[in-house]
Amino acid sequence: MAETSIPVRTCVGCRKRAPVTDLLRVVARDGALVPDPRRRLPGRGASLHPTSECLHAAERRRAFPRALRLPGGGGSPVEAGPLREHVLGAPVAPPGERVPDGRGRTNDNRTNTDGPAPGGSARREQDVVG
Repeated sequence: MAETSIPVRTCVGCRKRAPVTDLLRVVARDGALVPDPRRRLPGRGASLHPTSECLHAAERRRAFPRALRLPGGGGSPVEAGPLREHVLGAPVAPPGERVPDGRGRTNDNRTNTDGPAPGGSARREQDVVG
């Protein structure tokens, strides 16, 4: 039986080659970067590891307009909000902007001090004693 080979693409963030199954396809729709996890949306796509490090590297290097061959090349910015939400898992605002978090509060890119530490338990000490 013949083995099928998995296509290999280059991540626009870290520039490392990886199988397409490890990468997230990103397309530009109406001036915004949109994740395409099913790899079905029409148009030219760019591949990205779905990690915050690769996303930030790609944005810092202005890789998306070049990879997607958008008009204006690397000079015109594109809205990465939908892609950031998909990769980071929560609405993220650019520095200085506030985004509602769905609980009546806003995320203004500062450290969260009203909840348990990351990885910690949400139980209070009095609930644990017993």
